[in-house]
Amino acid sequence: MSEERRRRQDERQGSRDGKTKSALIYGVVAILLVGAYLGGRYYKNHKYDSFAQCLAAKQAKMYGLYWCPHCIEQKEMFGASFHYVPYVECAIKGSSELAPECKAAGLKLFPSWQFGAAPPKEGVLPLEELSEKTGCSLP
Repeated sequence: MSEERRRRQDERQGSRDGKTKSALIYGVVAILLVGAYLGGRYYKNHKYDSFAQCLAAKQAKMYGLYWCPHCIEQKEMFGASFHYVPYVECAIKGSSELAPECKAAGLKLFPSWQFGAAPPKEGVLPLEELSEKTGCSLP
């Protein structure tokens, strides 16, 4: 009887090892999938980092208003990389006045882009046009 008992115990032990191994494999696969998802999400949100940094190096500057839908559209084109773009907020909260820097530049329509000493260009500019005007390459 003890031999049969040992055999059953070995069978149970073997099935536990298989379940543990299977759970471990599923865990590793899940971790890899989550890592791939997060890596892709990071890339999607930061793929314009070098482009935005190049715009800053080429002295391109965006003027905008926090409440302007077209300014928001322009910012969204850069995703999380927008924080590298030189940006001047022209709206003064609680006032209908423009910020002094925006008045001095003679801005009336937003968003506006200024490239070096050239006069500002008004409107939402596609990233391709920003690339042409500055010589910065898109990813």
